Amino acid sequence: MTAPRKPQIALSSEAAPFAIRAERAADATMREALLDACFGETRHDRTCQRLRDGRAPATGLALSATREGKLVGTVRLWHVSAGGRPALVLGPLAVDPACRELGIGAALMNQALAAARARGHAAVILLGDAPYYARFGFSAEKTGALALPGPFERNRLLAIEFTDGALDGAEGMIVPTGAALSKRRVVRGLEARAA
Repeated sequence: MTAPRKPQIALSSEAAPFAIRAERAADATMREALLDACFGETRHDRTCQRLRDGRAPATGLALSATREGKLVGTVRLWHVSAGGRPALVLGPLAVDPACRELGIGAALMNQALAAARARGHAAVILLGDAPYYARFGFSAEKTGALALPGPFERNRLLAIEFTDGALDGAEGMIVPTGAALSKRRVVRGLEARAA
């Protein structure tokens, strides 16, 4: 007896795969355009941007998602001190609106968190929607005594620990500690924003 044949299924362009890789310098223009499309041109005024301005992302923790040669997703993590405790801040996480149903955001999150854990980081903090980020293990349990350098909604300040107790007793301001960008890169970034 022969097994029944499975019907052939034609893949549409919506089912095309995507790839996640380390961010490249050549991604900068596309990344900035994607972030503007997702968050608007006022995104530079957001509170968490103050933790990123003039800083380089953490080594090995800036990822890009591509599909058919186009950048369709991005996520970066940054070194901070969370009330004196070393941690990372994740953000922004952005996915091209035309590709949001493909699982790119979740894939970027999972890969970024796995890379952070593999590099020995103890905790990651972010400002975001608790129902979305809870599935990755984030909660507001350890962030109640932490503050950001600007306005924010307390219930959106979330964290995940890779090392138990990494944020126990953490209180005070979250401040950037990552490597400063060279003056040339900072100026170039400001010129790009003004354009």
